[in-house]
Amino acid sequence: MNHIRTALVVVATSALLLPARAEEGAEKSKPDPAKAFAKVDTNADGAVTKEEFMASPKAQKDTEKAAKKFTKMDADANGSVSLDEFKAAKKAKEAKGSEE
Repeated sequence: MNHIRTALVVVATSALLLPARAEEGAEKSKPDPAKAFAKVDTNADGAVTKEEFMASPKAQKDTEKAAKKFTKMDADANGSVSLDEFKAAKKAKEAKGSEE
């Protein structure tokens, strides 16, 4: 009888923990745009210049592609990308990915 009770407790506990772990995994799979923006905004002035963007490790992998991406993100063409522009570009990329 104790074995059955122990098994039931283990199953019930597992059932309660699985949704929490699933949420943790979902958060890890989608990086926070504000944190990503802050990493690229090296002088922390609230705007990412092309120079800051191009200096990022990801941009260094393909500078031509990165330059085009920056131009696309800079919606108001003022030479820098705001957090709102950064988030909008990320949403557009996610929406494009879900269409394919």
